[in-house]
Formats: sequence, structure tokens, C-alpha cells
Amino acid sequence: MSVIIAPSLLAADFAHLADAAAAVHGAADWLHVDVMDNHFVPNLTIGLPVVTSLRRATDLPFDVHLMIEAPERWAPGYAEAGAYNVTFHAEAAEDPVELAKTLRGLGAKAGLAIDKDTLLDPYLDLLPHFDTLLIMTIKAGFGGQAFVPELLDKVRAARRHIASGHLDIRLEVDGGVSMDTIAAAAEAGADAFVAGTAVYGAADPAAACRALRALAESI
Repeated sequence: MSVIIAPSLLAADFAHLADAAAAVHGAADWLHVDVMDNHFVPNLTIGLPVVTSLRRATDLPFDVHLMIEAPERWAPGYAEAGAYNVTFHAEAAEDPVELAKTLRGLGAKAGLAIDKDTLLDPYLDLLPHFDTLLIMTIKAGFGGQAFVPELLDKVRAARRHIASGHLDIRLEVDGGVSMDTIAAAAEAGADAFVAGTAVYGAADPAAACRALRALAESI
């Protein structure tokens, strides 16, 4: 699969989200939207009203990452608001497969996220029901954390499972992805990369996206 670069709005200026989207237009593939509820994770970020408004300001596909409790209650609203991909956490969902079916029925891609301390193996058999597997390379809930190289073992295991089952699924990594770490993540088997500070902390976010893509594609 081609490389996907998904800048995370968590690292952008929340007062100028439309400008942040415009800054990576033409260089990014997806716009990663971190939704946190102050329950599943300690932080509180943006929610459905903001995503609905922002959807009118850009045509970049939204990669919505729900770090929330009870995703069954809220995830369908993001699909209805026009999100391209809606990812929820395995640790929070009562019935991941049923929720994935709901999201697909609403026209969105369905993603399953695995947090830092969660074992991958119990969820491998669910992957045929999903379009994206998001493996956290940090602990979910805080931006700006350092990449944890040991978590690439999960990425490698996931890639082996995807390859052996001939699954049509994106393997995404989120957390600490930068110019120094993206090549290692790509080598482990990831093909979609969430980058926050590495993009929005750069003087030229679009150039940062292009540089990240070049590094990932060089593997």
C-alpha cells in the first residue's frame, strides 16, 4: 500500500484549526483528529461539533481517533459528520465488530486502536472486520510523548498476521512519529503514520509532511 501521512491536529493551534488543515493541504493524505473525553484518557480535546464545523473548511479526509468511553454512543456521529475513518479503542468497546459494522454501514472506514499496554493477540481474529489497525507507540492520551521502540514488536506481529491472512487493512502508528522514528516504524510494517509535533512544530508543516513521506517510502 502507498504511504499515508496523517498530521495530528492535537499538536496544532486549537484557535486556528482551519488554518492548520490548510497548512498541510496537498502534502498530507489524512487529517488526524484526536478526540479525548477526560474519562478514557485524562485529557479533554475536541468533539463532534468542532469536527462538524471543520469538515466544512477542508476536503482532507478525516482520520478520527476516539480515545473515549462508550464509543458505541458517539462513533456513529463522526461517521455521519463525514469522517473518512473512525477509529475507536479495543479497550473501550463492548462489541468492536458490531460497532465496525455500524460505521461501515454509515459509509466510513472502521478502525481498531490498541493502546500501549494492551496485548495485540486477542484482537487479531477481529481484523477482517476493520479497515485500519492503529497501534499506539506511546500511551494514549497525551501529545508530545517520546516514541517507544519496543512497541514496534506489535507492529511486526500485526504485519505478519495481515500478510498471512491477505487482509486489506491499513496498519497505522500513532505517537512520537518524527523524522528520527518514522523509518523504523515503516520497516516494522506500518503504512500509515500519525505525526503531530513533527508536522505542526515545524516552520513549514507541508514540507515536514513531504519529508516524513520520503523517509517512510525509502524503506
